[in-house]
Amino acid sequence: MHVPLYIWLITSAVILGFFVFDFVSHVRTPHEPSMKEAGGWAAFYMCMAAIFGGIVWWLWDAEHGVQFFTGYITELSLSVDNLFVFALIMGAFKIPRAYQQKVLLIGIVMALVFRLLFILLGAVIIEAWSDVFYLFAAFLIYTAIKLVYDEATDQPETDPNDMLVVKTLRKVIPVTKSYHGDRLVSKTEAGKKAVTPLFVALLSIGFIDVMFAFDSIPAIFGITQESFLVFTSNAFALLGLRQLYFLLNGLLDKLVYLPYGLAVVLGFIGLKLLLHALHENNLPFINGGEGLDVPEIGTVTSLGVIVGVLVLTAVASLAKDRADIKAGRKNPGEKQFHIDFDDHGNRRKVDKHGHHVEWIDDPATSGKGDHTATGSTETDHLHVARGGKK
Repeated sequence: MHVPLYIWLITSAVILGFFVFDFVSHVRTPHEPSMKEAGGWAAFYMCMAAIFGGIVWWLWDAEHGVQFFTGYITELSLSVDNLFVFALIMGAFKIPRAYQQKVLLIGIVMALVFRLLFILLGAVIIEAWSDVFYLFAAFLIYTAIKLVYDEATDQPETDPNDMLVVKTLRKVIPVTKSYHGDRLVSKTEAGKKAVTPLFVALLSIGFIDVMFAFDSIPAIFGITQESFLVFTSNAFALLGLRQLYFLLNGLLDKLVYLPYGLAVVLGFIGLKLLLHALHENNLPFINGGEGLDVPEIGTVTSLGVIVGVLVLTAVASLAKDRADIKAGRKNPGEKQFHIDFDDHGNRRKVDKHGHHVEWIDDPATSGKGDHTATGSTETDHLHVARGGKK
């Protein structure tokens, strides 16, 4: 079915409206969202995705409705995996938690724009050369194997400071040493105009999320070839990603089997793509350029497998965490606080309400940032609870 241009424009305007609303109502005033705030808005965006899927089901047909839901769940699960890298970037740049919402939201909007370009390009390639599904399948299966290998051999995470994107940005753009509130552009100690580390961080989030699209876009094309559904499933998955970051912040460490579950999902979609490519084969060196009589995996089956794998992964991870606590291998109270930073990169402990507990790096002696601290370690300005309330 051809989706009219006005439907594309209306849908894009609604999605952009959600992002603008998110920025004006939640991100413009720097604060760390409470669990209640993050959970409520994450649920809201999931409900919006469900309503949109229902509209697709009603106005289009059941098959495309199921395709949207399958694609949305797949993209959402892959996005959750991205949160591990986002957390690494936040830590590497020592971003105060109150400013992290702004970095995430603007970075996600950038990523969505780039993903739209990828999706449109992918649709053109598929239309011109259907055998590109062989490449998609090979890449997804390779990614699945690499996920399992990296997790099984405990490969170290890439330091964001070593990433080419981050290194390049820091070389070509003058950057202040400290954060200047949540401003993206400020001045150096010498009075020269420069971007703040917050600007570099949000560009890094945006570009690195584009790199993640190299596996998520082929994965969604393995579920549906409708560009409109590929775009909207990506958009709705990204819409609630900022809230999920704060909601799942304490849970991410417990989802120890998530990489294995995502590997199974990617491998399964890779197999689905391979079977589809064989069925529609045009390569002359395979069966004389004729399609093979191989079974194809339906959309409903795909939805069931993907949801089943993710549920099993979550249940197994939480069961292991509980077993480790019961066996004494893990202290249930070890995460009563988390690490935050001030504007100069000094680490501090904050409690579950976002209140300052104690300094890890003494700002009086650390010498970090744009100035040498004068000796004051007062923390009244840091006593801001999540949600922006004192």
